[in-house]
Amino acid sequence: MPARNNEGFVVNANEWTPAAASIIAADDGIKLNEKHWEIIEFLRLFYKTHEVSPPSNRLFVKSVKEALGDTRGNSIYLMTLFPGTPAKTACRIAGLPRPTNCL
Repeated sequence: MPARNNEGFVVNANEWTPAAASIIAADDGIKLNEKHWEIIEFLRLFYKTHEVSPPSNRLFVKSVKEALGDTRGNSIYLMTLFPGTPAKTACRIAGLPRPTNCL
């Protein structure tokens, strides 16, 4: 398991593994399925491309919508997969830094 900070975010995104994602998700009471993995893979690619996590929930939803379409790119869908603040929860599971504008 990679080192995590006091909020549960992986300290070094390069040390993240899919097994770590499953453990982090379980800490949040989430059992990952193919819908979760689609978003996690999107986030990992977003981070690789931009070298930053989506900075806000709004940008997260917009980016998912642009990449994966209207069905997946809406806040209700993402909240059902990643309860609470979807961008923050999804980034934590994906092993990415905490989004800058998420509470």
